[in-house]
Amino acid sequence: MEKVLVVEDDAGIMGFLKTELCHEGFEVRDAADGRAALAVFESCPPDIILLDIMLPGLSGLEVLRRIRKSSKVPVILLTARGETYDKVNGLNAGADDYLTKPFEIEELLARMRAVMRRIPGFVSVLKIRNLALYPERMEALLNGSVIELSRTEFFLLKTLMENQNTVLNREQLISAVWGQGHYIDENSVDVYVRYIRQKIDERAGEEYITTVRGFGYTMKGENKQ
Repeated sequence: MEKVLVVEDDAGIMGFLKTELCHEGFEVRDAADGRAALAVFESCPPDIILLDIMLPGLSGLEVLRRIRKSSKVPVILLTARGETYDKVNGLNAGADDYLTKPFEIEELLARMRAVMRRIPGFVSVLKIRNLALYPERMEALLNGSVIELSRTEFFLLKTLMENQNTVLNREQLISAVWGQGHYIDENSVDVYVRYIRQKIDERAGEEYITTVRGFGYTMKGENKQ
């Protein structure tokens, strides 16, 4: 589980980020000012940092400069400002990327994955309960055992896992897996979902892929009660 340090003094934004990042499987640590951020960074080194520029006490840029004296941990700056001055200063101070508020959580997650992929030896993984998917290795494991999947099954499973707890209709799945403009009968989606269920749900003894009647499919991130 990747550890992320969120440094943000706005309680509303902090609460939103913690909820979304925990939902995506991150272990979240938080700090509301610059000095607290450095203390958390020293006591529990994160895999990535989301750092607001405007902080009480030490500014985000000063926090970044101090971190860069000892660490190359990926840092994405979060700022309410859109001026080039802030962006250039942040990148010159060692930031890996920046995002201007307000932003969509999907864009933040995409940027986080992008900067983490640059880390030597980093292996990205999608996890839902006892199911793990390694996109770079084209490998899926259930309870630690490899699941043999076809290319289409792999990318269909990947799409569902990347959008856990979100219902995707058949048209969306076709676009994500086969590509826009590629004619695939919607019934083909049902066939491939059945194949995946035979290899995962039946072996696990629990439901991973849920059918939403009249719409499509979703993967639940939590165990059903």
